[in-house]
Amino acid sequence: MDGSTQAPKIDNAATSTAAPARAMRPVGLNHLVLNVRDQAESHRFWTEVLGFQQVGELKATPTRPNPPKMRFYSGSRDGGTHHHDVALVENKDLPPPPEVWSMFGGGSPINHIAITYPDRETWMAQLRFMRAKGVKFGRRVNHGMTHSLYVSDPNGYGVELLYDLPREIWQDDIDGALNYVEVLPTEGEEAFEDRIEGLKAFPKPA
Repeated sequence: MDGSTQAPKIDNAATSTAAPARAMRPVGLNHLVLNVRDQAESHRFWTEVLGFQQVGELKATPTRPNPPKMRFYSGSRDGGTHHHDVALVENKDLPPPPEVWSMFGGGSPINHIAITYPDRETWMAQLRFMRAKGVKFGRRVNHGMTHSLYVSDPNGYGVELLYDLPREIWQDDIDGALNYVEVLPTEGEEAFEDRIEGLKAFPKPA
C-alpha cells in the first residue's frame, strides 16, 4: 500500500442502455428542504429542541456572490452523519403560521415531517425533554408500525417524532398497520404512557 487514494471502481457491465420496464424502487426519503421565516428561530428549534446537528451552510462564491440563507442539518444514521436530512431556507415572505397545527385541513402545503429515533428509550427521553422545554404536544398516537408524537415547528410545519415497532409486528400486513390508530392523551403523565407488552400484530390477510 502506497497510501494513495484511488477512486472507487465502477462496474460498467451493470450499466444498460435499455430502459427498465417499470420505475426502480427507491430506498426512501433522503432529505427535506423547508422554507422558514426566521432562520435563527428555526435553527434553534431544529437543533436545541429536536437535536439535529448543523453540518453546512451556503457561502458566497465568485459565481454565486449572494446565495440564499440556507443551512443544512443531519441526524445520525447507523451511527454516522448523513450529508443532510433537513435544510432550512429563509424566506421572510412566507404567510404567518396557523394558530393551531392540525394534521388534516391545515393551511400548510406540508402535512408533516417524520423523524425516527433509534429506540424507544431515546424517544421517551426526547418526549420528556420537549415537555421540559415547554413544547406543546399536538397529537400522541400509537400506529401499527410506530409510536408517535406530533408537534409543530415555529413555521407551522407538523413534525412527527417516532420509533419503529419491531418489523415482525407489521411486515405481513403493512396496510393493516398503517390503518391502525390508537389516540392517546397529550397532557400530564398519560402523554408518556407507552405500552409495549401485548402489542397488536398484523398477520397476513386471509
